[in-house]
Amino acid sequence: MEKLKPAIEPPPQFRLPPKRTELEVPPCVRPAVGGGGGEGENARGNARGRRGASSLPGRNAFARLSFLWENVRFTKMLRVVSWNINGIRSPLQGLACQEPSSCPTALRRVLDELDADIVCLQETKVTRDVLTEPLAIVEGYNSYFSFSRSRSGYSGVATFCKDSATPVAAEEGLSGVFATLNGDIGCYGNMDEFTQEELRVLDSEGRALLTQHKIRTLEGKEKTLTLINVYCPHADPGKPERLTFKMRFYRLLQMRAEALLAAGSHVIILGDLNTAHRPIDHCDASSLECFEEDPGRKWMDGLLSNPGNEAGPHIGLFMDSYRYLHPKQQRAFTCWSVVSGARHLNYGSRLDYVLGDRALVIDTFQASFLLPEVMGSDHCPVGAVLNVSCVPAKQCPALCTRFLPEFAGTQLKILRFLVPLEQEPVREQPVLQPSHQIQAQRQPRKACMHSTRLRKSQGGPKRKQKNLMSYFQPSSNLSQTSGVELPIPPLVGPLTTPKTAEEVATATVVEEKNKVPESKDEKGVRTAFWKSMLSGPSPMPLCGGHREPCVMRTVKKTGPNFGRQFYMCARPRGPPSDPSSRCNFFLWSRPS
Repeated sequence: MEKLKPAIEPPPQFRLPPKRTELEVPPCVRPAVGGGGGEGENARGNARGRRGASSLPGRNAFARLSFLWENVRFTKMLRVVSWNINGIRSPLQGLACQEPSSCPTALRRVLDELDADIVCLQETKVTRDVLTEPLAIVEGYNSYFSFSRSRSGYSGVATFCKDSATPVAAEEGLSGVFATLNGDIGCYGNMDEFTQEELRVLDSEGRALLTQHKIRTLEGKEKTLTLINVYCPHADPGKPERLTFKMRFYRLLQMRAEALLAAGSHVIILGDLNTAHRPIDHCDASSLECFEEDPGRKWMDGLLSNPGNEAGPHIGLFMDSYRYLHPKQQRAFTCWSVVSGARHLNYGSRLDYVLGDRALVIDTFQASFLLPEVMGSDHCPVGAVLNVSCVPAKQCPALCTRFLPEFAGTQLKILRFLVPLEQEPVREQPVLQPSHQIQAQRQPRKACMHSTRLRKSQGGPKRKQKNLMSYFQPSSNLSQTSGVELPIPPLVGPLTTPKTAEEVATATVVEEKNKVPESKDEKGVRTAFWKSMLSGPSPMPLCGGHREPCVMRTVKKTGPNFGRQFYMCARPRGPPSDPSSRCNFFLWSRPS
């Protein structure tokens, strides 16, 4: 299928959804308890009645559920949110357009509205050299960034932790290649199947960030929880080497997560995994050939257990928290095509996950939710609520951005500013020639200005202002060096008497008589040209399905049709059975 040029319409901007009443529940995050989920889901929901509703997006305007947050407030539950933000500055620009006064604190407001103790962002698209202080240091949070070392404005992940959830350790990457000597998490497992160079390449795109936290259960036991904020690669069909890169990255991610689990830490993998696991997670899985044979889906089969402890071939150590709590939820998507406008009809796929080890999900996960109302990216945030509290560390790990040299400024004493500076000796500057002479070799402008200041300060005799005519006299230096006298054109031409009105009219008539008359063909061509220029573009054809004006797109896929333009239905893409979705109308703008 031809790759289409993105639509002219601007990308979605960050905006807050309308406030809900306490009784309104978004369809995509409706609790799994009671109705809509099938018999198995209802039975499991009743068995988990002690945990209440299993869909819990937040306390604020993002989504207000009938489930009250009072239980969460009293027990101090841990809330984590993941969002592929598609450029960390994109939603901030949208928020600044709505409220220009909020520019300095835009990121703080976004984080506060997400209302989570730990916010994991993917695809930040910033490198360290362009990271600004408002993005790196947010009041009330400590942040950790992983940058792409291979390309600028590409990939990258960031984790923002509230001060009440400060991690005890943080580490960049999965392999330990970029780990520092202080505050690392460790537990890498046996990585003998990877070469050192391969590990460096896999971690060079800034796709993984680990933070380790101390948590306290309801019984008062303290345990270790490691969060892996990950942005997995996308396998471009036209680049087979990227599929190999993706599968090796998956392998490295699984090895590191299982090694941490074996060391006694609970593990959560959250972020954009870039794979829709099951047919229920894809809007059009039936049209894809060998859907379940996809290498990424087979890898997820080996990583995850069946939801709800059901017997099956999957014996992975981790669980998909959303499918554990919502096994039958249809059209629960987190990513939509911006080009086709598929978000309007919720025609997308679920690429973003919150995965946890089996014991953690079964014992502590109270909710797993999606936030499709939150705009600003082609993905929506996802998150979970755990029935544990976080024990903050007393000091941030060394990877914290506030410790970067460019942001770790120390307060200077006032005496530092009062120490006299050593004056540099003034070097002699060449004396300027009079203004009516042209120098053979010009001095730098900075030196000329400095020399002029020196002469003024010395109080020498003031020069008289030169006459304007002196600038048009021949240069003696130039004539002496070259031996050639240049002719000086007169400043004022010979004086002429202005013509009278009769003379001007006579000259105009003679000029008109000398003109060659324009033929009818030339006149017709000129008229047609100006008509086509002034009439504007031709009207868009109407699509066959809705009889509505089409949109024009351009083929970007390399091939015989590269660069050609065509017309197609302007409606957003959706299910074929939906009459409001895009029809199959197609028309080339110009015949081949």
